[in-house]
Amino acid sequence: MRVSDEIMANYHHVIDELTLVTGSKGVFDVVVDGERIYSKHETGRQADDGEVLTALEPLLPAGTQRYGT
Repeated sequence: MRVSDEIMANYHHVIDELTLVTGSKGVFDVVVDGERIYSKHETGRQADDGEVLTALEPLLPAGTQRYGT
């Protein structure tokens, strides 16, 4: 699943804005409130399913539930 789809499928009920900025050669970073939580450039690989969500969850308000849970 694409990272943006995964984020929106699970947290669209708490996201005010999601901006996708294209990079070159398929390299991307995921930045939340100025904090980089995943970098394909640094890891040299595509994020595994759930990897970005795991990095995102500590930044969400306490008690935030995934959509549908």
